[in-house]
Amino acid sequence: MQAAALFLHTESADSESFSRHLPLARSSAAAARAEPEPIRSGQSRGRIREQVCPESLPGCTAGQDAPGERTGQRQNRGMRTRLGCLSHKSDSYNDFTAILPDKPNRALKRLSTEEATRWADSFDVLLSHKYGLAAFRAFLKTEFSEENLEFWLACEDFKKTRSAAKLASKAQRIFEEFIDVQAPREVNIDFQTRELTRRNMQEPSLSCFDQAQGKVHSLMEKDSYPRFLRSKIYTDLLSQTQRRLS
Repeated sequence: MQAAALFLHTESADSESFSRHLPLARSSAAAARAEPEPIRSGQSRGRIREQVCPESLPGCTAGQDAPGERTGQRQNRGMRTRLGCLSHKSDSYNDFTAILPDKPNRALKRLSTEEATRWADSFDVLLSHKYGLAAFRAFLKTEFSEENLEFWLACEDFKKTRSAAKLASKAQRIFEEFIDVQAPREVNIDFQTRELTRRNMQEPSLSCFDQAQGKVHSLMEKDSYPRFLRSKIYTDLLSQTQRRLS
C-alpha cells in the first residue's frame, strides 16, 4: 500500500510539473515559428526586396525598390551624367555646336585657317568676324563675363537707332541692364564713368554710352582677349581648320 501511494504521489507531481511547463513550451515553439528564416545565398533578389519592402508600403510592391531607394538611385545617376558632361566639355572643344552660329559643320567648311589665324592680329579683327565673335562669346561664357561683350554689342546696336522716340527707351534699358548699380548684368566700370553715363541719361544721345563702351572694350582687349587666344576653344577650332586641309 505504501509503495502504491508513493507511486501515485510521484505521478501526480510529474503531471503538475508537466502542466506548468506546457504553456511555456507552446509559447517558445510559436516564437520559433514566427522568426523569419535567415536569407540564404541561393534566394533571389526579389525575395530580399520583398522582406525589406512589403506590399503594404505605399508605392512599393514585392520585388521592387522602395520609393526613397529609387529616388536616390536616379539622383546618383543624374549626378554622374552631369559630371561626365562637365568633364567632356572641359577636356575638348571638338564639338562646336554650341560655339559656331548656323550649322557648325557648314561653318567649319566656310572658315579657313587663314581667317581663324587673323583673329590673333587684333581684337577688332576678331570682333568684326562672324565666327570669331561667336567663338569669343563662347569663351567669355566659360569665364562668366559674357556681359561685357553683350554690353558692347548693345551699344553698337544703339548707335544705329534712327528713331528719336525709341532712343530714350533703348538708352534706359541698356543703362538698367548693364550700367546701374546691381544691374542684372552689371559691367565692370569705374565710379566716374558710371556717374558720367548716369548724367548722360538726362538727355540721351547716340554717344551717351561712348565712354563706358570704350572702358569695357579696353578691358576685354587687355584681359579676356589674350586668354581667348590661349584657350582650347580657339586652338581646337584652329586645329579643325588645319586638319580639313590635310
